Amino acid sequence: MKKLLTTSVLAAATVGVAATAQAESLTVLSWGGAYASSQREAYYKPYTAATGTQIVEDEFNGELAKIKAQVEAGNVTIDVADLESATALQGCDEGVLEVIDWSRIPNADDFIPGSKLECGVGTITWATIVAYNTTAFSGDQPSTMADFFDLDKFPGKRGVRKSPKVMLEFALIADGVPAAEVYDVMDTEEGIDRAFAKLDTIKDSIVWWESGSQPPQLLADGEVTMSAAWNGRIQSAIDGENQPFKIIWDGQNLDFDMWVIPKGTPNLDKAYDFLKFASAAKQMGTQHTYIGYGPVTNEAGTMIVDEKLAEKLPSAPVNLGNWVPHNLDFWADNFDDLNERFLAWVSQ
Repeated sequence: MKKLLTTSVLAAATVGVAATAQAESLTVLSWGGAYASSQREAYYKPYTAATGTQIVEDEFNGELAKIKAQVEAGNVTIDVADLESATALQGCDEGVLEVIDWSRIPNADDFIPGSKLECGVGTITWATIVAYNTTAFSGDQPSTMADFFDLDKFPGKRGVRKSPKVMLEFALIADGVPAAEVYDVMDTEEGIDRAFAKLDTIKDSIVWWESGSQPPQLLADGEVTMSAAWNGRIQSAIDGENQPFKIIWDGQNLDFDMWVIPKGTPNLDKAYDFLKFASAAKQMGTQHTYIGYGPVTNEAGTMIVDEKLAEKLPSAPVNLGNWVPHNLDFWADNFDDLNERFLAWVSQ
């Protein structure tokens, strides 16, 4: 009996230690690279210092499948994830994300339009842009979206994300569609055909990428002369590595990233505690100092006081001359069909 009691006590203690260990950590899924580094400095380290909770970092390329598989298997180990807005909307529609209780986010009324979703809490403004290596061209330098598609005037390989999102918009802008009319054109079969026809003009010169860390490396290695990319990754390479890159803001596609909570996380309360912490202006207002992405609350925006730093952000007035706000509703409704067509086109 004494031996049995001892065994039971040890077993209970082991369970208690395991439960405590789980409660003292939070797994956050994000994109890696310079972006994850900015999150580490602005959010993870301060959160651990304030609460004692360790942040366990996981990495992906933004695919919903990783979260969906855990939810459907009933084995959710991801507590918080960073998703693009359209993917967050899709995950909400498919029932794999928690519906956000905005009453648990104290500054919910301070978020800018577009940065609050049913299942997503905005974290950054960012943009897909075109960038180039300034050493690749000895004469004229590219400055428009049309130049990205002009292989005669600006020869060399082009870095393109293996996804229809944004690349179809870029193709139409390069083909002369005004930025404000892009999604009206894309809402027609003829418009989609037109976008693919424009992509055909550079298809033989494309180098595909899937991870945000790849475009700066492709440009630095000379594998491409120009690339579609996320503005913060390019800016980090310019500022942190002295890379001779330049961003073309013409036709930029501005979007939001969202904190989401996978449905079924055993750490729901702690996930909300992290979202509350990360949404505070004190934390959100510092991330732009580590990477060229902007905040999504008005108060955090007032913390951008360095004019030169502000001009590196996609939301700066100087960078909004010809821009496209990402239409998450369009992509949530059409991504699967267009992605199937896009991947078929890639393989042809």
